[in-house]
Amino acid sequence: MTLALGVLLGAGLAAIVVAAWRTFRASPSTDTPEAAGMQSALHAATSTLPHLRRGLSARTAELAVPHLLALTGAAAIALADTRAVLAIEGEGREQVRPGDLLSRLLARTPDHRLHIEPRLISSDPTCPLRSAVLAPLVVQGKRAGTLIAFYRSVGRARQAELRVVQEAASLVSAQVELSVVAEQERRLAQAELRALRAQISPHFIYNALAAVAGDIHERPEEARELLIDFAQFTRYLFRDGRSYVTLGEEIEHVERYLRLEQARFRDLNVTVDVPAEARAVIVPAMSIQPLVENAVRHGVERRAGSGRVAIVARAIAGDVELRVSDDGTGIEPERVPKVLAGAGGGIGVSNVDARLRATFGERYALRIESQVGEGTTAVMTVPNLAGDPPPVQLAQPAA
Repeated sequence: MTLALGVLLGAGLAAIVVAAWRTFRASPSTDTPEAAGMQSALHAATSTLPHLRRGLSARTAELAVPHLLALTGAAAIALADTRAVLAIEGEGREQVRPGDLLSRLLARTPDHRLHIEPRLISSDPTCPLRSAVLAPLVVQGKRAGTLIAFYRSVGRARQAELRVVQEAASLVSAQVELSVVAEQERRLAQAELRALRAQISPHFIYNALAAVAGDIHERPEEARELLIDFAQFTRYLFRDGRSYVTLGEEIEHVERYLRLEQARFRDLNVTVDVPAEARAVIVPAMSIQPLVENAVRHGVERRAGSGRVAIVARAIAGDVELRVSDDGTGIEPERVPKVLAGAGGGIGVSNVDARLRATFGERYALRIESQVGEGTTAVMTVPNLAGDPPPVQLAQPAA
């Protein structure tokens, strides 16, 4: 969804620059060279991006209208939400304030169509604004506001001017929609993390504390380290905030989890091979621990606490691949889709798969490779975008 809106923004920028350039070229009062006109239109269009990407409010509208005024070449520009005008910039702003005139204009504007007001009558005879064009702002199929362009002359605006206003409204709509989608994704990510946290087994917590208690007398230093690991594990697990973390942070969390499991399963062999250069990559928070917990639960516990878990990451082309492997009993091929769908009572693996696909696209769906009697490998691939939401690659551990 975000990617599609990004493409829409790119197309909107291109269309609006061309339309604005044609308007500038057609205007008899404009002697700006074509290249300068294109550059000016592009600068005005892109200058609105950082403001309206935060949503449509009085503050963001106030910051955006000067750039929209420069872009459209109108005498004045106003932005309104569904209730009232949020900001206005340009000539006549002292006479045309958010009031009766603008309220009547907004009431007459169709939900999804451009509205032309060829003659404006103001109670102030000195007001220079004589006509207006109103373009609806449509976000997720619903009217979210209106862009109003005012002109000095009576009558219909030229076709080129109408095109600029229409494209400007589309650009504003796409930016506001991106802010809505971003907020929805943030809430969804937080809900999914809460679901994962709620799934953490009380059985694991009990066993981890029991392992600490069992070492207190015979190995007090080890018990102390385990208790610190447990405290840091739970702090990371239940913290609020970021939906994305570095791979290094996630691996540190997983290593604490594995040390606690090794206190229970003394014959559990653990291999972690994640190069330093891969640890700066960004991954969804709580994306690796469910895979490792699954490997311990189904690959080690079923073998009376003995077995091997390997975590290996490698950069491959523009991606990072992470492999979490166990040498347990494996999964029948026909059961793999059910595991990815969350069958069997656990949501951890399906939760990770859903977040990877939602963040990076279907190409980055979680994969499970397994053979009965030879173990299972969960393969998580993410784009290698250090500093942004990126992924890490795992190489197949040696047998």
